[in-house]
Amino acid sequence: MRKQLLPEDDQLVTDIRQLIEGTRQAVSQTVNSGMTILYWHIGKRINDDLLSNQRAEYGKQLVITIAQQLKKDYGRGFDEKSLRRMIQFAETFLDFEIVATLSRQLTWSHFVELIPLKDSLQRNFYTQMCRIENWSVRMLRQKIDGMLFERTAISRKPESLAQRELQQLREGDRMTPDLVFRNPYILDFLNLKDTFSELDLEKAILREIEKFILELGNGFAFVERQKRMIIDQSDFYLDLLFYHRRLKRLVAVELKLGKFKAAYKGQMELYLRWLEKHDMQSGEEKPIGLILCAEGNNEQIELFQLDAANIRVAEYLTDYLPNELLKQKLHQFTESSKRSLDSRSQP
Repeated sequence: MRKQLLPEDDQLVTDIRQLIEGTRQAVSQTVNSGMTILYWHIGKRINDDLLSNQRAEYGKQLVITIAQQLKKDYGRGFDEKSLRRMIQFAETFLDFEIVATLSRQLTWSHFVELIPLKDSLQRNFYTQMCRIENWSVRMLRQKIDGMLFERTAISRKPESLAQRELQQLREGDRMTPDLVFRNPYILDFLNLKDTFSELDLEKAILREIEKFILELGNGFAFVERQKRMIIDQSDFYLDLLFYHRRLKRLVAVELKLGKFKAAYKGQMELYLRWLEKHDMQSGEEKPIGLILCAEGNNEQIELFQLDAANIRVAEYLTDYLPNELLKQKLHQFTESSKRSLDSRSQP
């Protein structure tokens, strides 16, 4: 006859379940790491032995023959397409030590998404962000399709500076605002009509706060809406207040319709100084501001050099934008950033 567990035995069952799930996860990670390293070694072995030293043409044909034998012995995971992917893997990720480290955090399916990326800076960005933010394969694919790299400030920096930031991220898990903030933000999930007010925009964001935080990026936590600040016996209200765990700072967000205006800078500076004086905790960095506008007014933004004031300005898109149009818009941002950098470097 089946006996019912006593209430005090529930914790015992919970503990056993945790042991089972923990062990299963550890075994899965070990297997994944071992298979990823195996694929790298296979790719490097084939590439070194067959596709170099004037054996390239012969080697390409030989890959087909090797794949046929391996597929027969070990299954479809070693067919011709898989072997060629392993070769690309070893060619793309040249440093075995880096591969060995990443294999403990990323699955082979993650690498399959990263391998086709031709630009090394772009690939390094997605690799490190995937690792530090623990993206699923599906999330990684969405970030690439949504052109996250192209929307971050780091993509518009000189390559040497961008690589330095990514190296700091890889070696010390050190996030910077240029890795966190993006431009533009894609807010098509808000389902706003053609005509809406700032209040409509705020309400829509709060209604879809989970999706909004996903678009902001990993590490953001919502703190408060309409944050009240009393300054000189007058009430001021900040639209949205967030906290970023890795940056260790408050993030003040102001929502604006239309183009960026010069007055927005002074308003945000006032909010940031108030937050620094009254809300900033010991061990935190100074608050940073994000002004979200429908349009940028790029020349004014460049002249203000807002980065020095810990203020970011970004556009938001409330309608779905096909990738080609998004690429055009990002190209405009890139050219504008280059002009800004060139003007700052001139004596």
